[in-house]
Amino acid sequence: MWKIILWRLLIMSFMILIVSVVAFCVPMIGGEDPARSILLANSTSLDLDPDRVEAMRRELGLDQPIVTQYLNWLANAVQGDFGKSFANRQPVGDEILRALGVSVTLALSALGVALLIALPLGTGAAMNPGGRLDSFTTLLIQTLVATPEYWFAPVSVLFFVVWLGFLQSAGWTSWESVVLPAMALSLRPTAYFTQVTRAAMLYVLEARYITAARARGLSLTQAVVHHGVRNGSLPVVAFFALWFAGLMGGAGVIEVIFGLPVLQVAFVSIVCLSILINTAADVGYLIVNPVMRSPGGS
Repeated sequence: MWKIILWRLLIMSFMILIVSVVAFCVPMIGGEDPARSILLANSTSLDLDPDRVEAMRRELGLDQPIVTQYLNWLANAVQGDFGKSFANRQPVGDEILRALGVSVTLALSALGVALLIALPLGTGAAMNPGGRLDSFTTLLIQTLVATPEYWFAPVSVLFFVVWLGFLQSAGWTSWESVVLPAMALSLRPTAYFTQVTRAAMLYVLEARYITAARARGLSLTQAVVHHGVRNGSLPVVAFFALWFAGLMGGAGVIEVIFGLPVLQVAFVSIVCLSILINTAADVGYLIVNPVMRSPGGS
């Protein structure tokens, strides 16, 4: 198993390196000189002194070879120095980390809510297909998929904040700030996690080891809890990684006013987080599924 984990970590490191190269090249796509852009943003004239442009290029390190620029940028980024904005020359690292912290908290909170609802609900529905709980689950899945987040969010504010007078409708000051946004973001993940859990558990309940567990005297609930949940949760582990990446995708537009370095940091941070989560999902497969740890399964 450790060889598989080491291989996953090597792949992850290589992917992050590729992402850093792509992010570094982002400012070059437009073909404009950042030094000229900075000076034009602080000048009323379109005619710039070439000496000022060259001095700005030296200050930004743009006069160095492209490989040296990349290595310097990468070394600083690894140490937590994400540079300054081309627009206003202010450090952007603190703002990006704060904004990404909000995005990560909301994404993980929404997925946590989805898992808490989906795993028991999908499992219960699969244990009695066609029953009342199964019918309720099907109705709930269809309702959640059809409910747009932009509609649910103001309705939840109206109900919980205006009518009931608790929770928080704006700001980021306490745990109350997380509840309503996480609820809105959890709608679709809850629906899909529940559907995947139900389908996986229906397959698991037909497995021979469940039949053998029942023959040893275990009840259906005991057989599912002790032998079925781990295998039934495998697809959910993969969906968790995919949905996390999807929920984090909106963070790419944060703090755009800081300029291209912010876009670089946002791009690298979001993609790296997605790679880390997907790698964690692969390791999760190894933990919950013994077959994956065998030579043939790997």
